[in-house]
Amino acid sequence: MHIVIEGQDATGKDTQAKLLAEYFESQGKKVVHYAESGTASEDPFIAEIAKLNYGSSQDIDHRTRVLLYLVNRYEQWRKLAEPALKNGDIVITTRSWFSTLIYEGYAGGVSKSLIRKIHKTVMPEVYFHPDKQVILVLSDKDREKRLKTQGRNQEVWKSQPDSFQAKVNSAYLKVADEYNVPTLNAAGTIEEVFEKLKKLFEI
Repeated sequence: MHIVIEGQDATGKDTQAKLLAEYFESQGKKVVHYAESGTASEDPFIAEIAKLNYGSSQDIDHRTRVLLYLVNRYEQWRKLAEPALKNGDIVITTRSWFSTLIYEGYAGGVSKSLIRKIHKTVMPEVYFHPDKQVILVLSDKDREKRLKTQGRNQEVWKSQPDSFQAKVNSAYLKVADEYNVPTLNAAGTIEEVFEKLKKLFEI
């Protein structure tokens, strides 16, 4: 089973994915869990690509980012997800190609059709049809409060101007509608959101 948890920054994607993985593992199931960004990867190559995207020098063109994110997306799918799914294990990923479509496409100005074409060319068809997926949403006020509390409002995407963030927020709702992906309000405690997530996923 392949599960995808998407959403704007500070919506708690990684936290909820970790809880979900622990939930399945407590039932004796084998779980592979990773973030497509590659920032937490133990693979030196994937980690190095992530550094290029999230490093201090931010003169990288959005088209270049599309390619860099795709490299990590494909490599982790090939090395982690594909073998696990073939083995009948559960795969949980935070973020998906939707993130690239939204950040680099809707907000960054890269052709959305180009992003779709590149991903369809590189990623296997099964990648685009997870068994369960959700987009976590949060109000601008709650999101900003979380970022400040976490000390993350100076990170690459979190430090973008309000106009960029507005495009991202709007795009997530457009993508949810276009691709028929359910949304889940991420406001509330971690435990409250997790209970809503389990109910949504019917687990």
